[in-house]
Amino acid sequence: MKTKKQLIYSCLLAGATFIAGCTKNFDQINTDPTKVSSTLFNPNFLLSQAQIQFSNTGYDQLLFQSMWVQSLASTYDYYGNGDKYVYRGSFQDYKARTWNNGYGASRLIDEMKNLIQGNATYANLNNCGTIARVLMLQRVTDAYGDIPYSQEGQAKAGITNPVFDTQQSIYTIMLTQLDAATAALDVTKAGPTSDLFYGGDVAKWKRLGYSLMLRAAMRLTKVDPATAKTYAEKAFAGGTMTSIADNAKVQADYTNGNGNSNAAALLVTDDFREVRWGNTLISYMKSTSDPRISAVAEISTGTGKTANQTQVAGVSTAELQIGMPNGYDLNGGATDISKAPNYPGTSPAASATDAPAPDGKYSRPRFAVYDDRNGINMLLTYGETELLLAEAAIKGWATGVAATHYANALAADMQSLAQLNTSAAATVNAANIPAYVAAHPLITTTALQQINMEYYVETSTTFNFNEAWANWRRSGFPALIPVIYPNQFSVAMVPRRIPYPVTLPSTNGANYSAAVARLTGGDVFTARVYWDK
Repeated sequence: MKTKKQLIYSCLLAGATFIAGCTKNFDQINTDPTKVSSTLFNPNFLLSQAQIQFSNTGYDQLLFQSMWVQSLASTYDYYGNGDKYVYRGSFQDYKARTWNNGYGASRLIDEMKNLIQGNATYANLNNCGTIARVLMLQRVTDAYGDIPYSQEGQAKAGITNPVFDTQQSIYTIMLTQLDAATAALDVTKAGPTSDLFYGGDVAKWKRLGYSLMLRAAMRLTKVDPATAKTYAEKAFAGGTMTSIADNAKVQADYTNGNGNSNAAALLVTDDFREVRWGNTLISYMKSTSDPRISAVAEISTGTGKTANQTQVAGVSTAELQIGMPNGYDLNGGATDISKAPNYPGTSPAASATDAPAPDGKYSRPRFAVYDDRNGINMLLTYGETELLLAEAAIKGWATGVAATHYANALAADMQSLAQLNTSAAATVNAANIPAYVAAHPLITTTALQQINMEYYVETSTTFNFNEAWANWRRSGFPALIPVIYPNQFSVAMVPRRIPYPVTLPSTNGANYSAAVARLTGGDVFTARVYWDK
């Protein structure tokens, strides 16, 4: 391309007539057609695109994480990856989904930050982008372990084979970045103009940044308690979420092609008929008389196969709800669901042309709540934040009063369910909430179990199974009994990580091999990430 001086010189040589034609489109001539800038494309749009992409998880967490942590269960063979730890349909594709989803969204943030680099007008957007990037890549590193972080998103700079940073160093960087970006957010200046989390409210982004800092810090409680304490206290002092209005969530938009992917999966006929709430979850909720049971669970209004796969609202009476144990099928052998302990019996055929429904008496996710294609994807909540603050306080850290945080969390978690969609189905009776909170105070001797079991219930019922699985690995709650089933890829052990995508050995072989060499046992489901001790 000619320089500006060359263009001017050419115009002068061509005479007055040509000068007029040349200078008329001078800006166009000097605009590099291969590059985009913030003057040509609004960078705010990349933030919203990244938010909806990252929030829409669908099968990647339904087929794996949801059933590894026994929030859900299924007799449908397609769910064998999660329910039974066996290879089933499109295994390699789904194994890479968490990786591809996280990096796909983070690259949009990278491009947004490239467009606004050095432009003070977009300072808040840039810092929001840093917070969003940590949110996205924390999920990836928590699932796989060592990943590209410091060199991620630098293909334009010629780095096409990024190194895999150790998870220990990634957490150090993430906490440092959150500290700087969150402190730099200026509530007196404009925020993002295309923001699906908070509509551009910078104060809420600031509280999200500190809440995410707290979550990252608490991941380190077993491997680096000193760092965990430092950043947990810093987050509390900075100001974490204060109400459910601060919940980080994204509403899907089915009309415009961004429908809720969890709902899309559950609405597949086989999935609707055979995906059920897990026994581990429902049994615990029933043991505490949790008023959320009727908000999240239902059984079919009719009997037989036809009724159980007809997509209409069911019966949500709490006393009728039964969770299904993991590890069973419909094959008629020793692992047939009919052989499960306390099997409630088959739902009989409704007519001569119908068939029985072996799963029909087990509870499914409530149709009106979880099958809404315009429903909410929940990412990080006030309730989760309060629970983490409670745990930090139990350890003696300067994060407030544990019992108060725990009580706040119980109330908030029940109230948050109403945000999942626009119907009233998930709304817990307001009168029941304070009574439940009063009846379940935090007790010192069982505090860690209470806090983390509530974390499990909250992340499960909001369909944030990635986080439910991560916190189970960190805390050990709930106390899961691994599934035993033939030909498992994780033999009699709940998977602790996801193996890397199968494409990496050929696309980034040397760095992939170095990362695998640092894993005890290699690139397998039973290896543990840095903070999982």
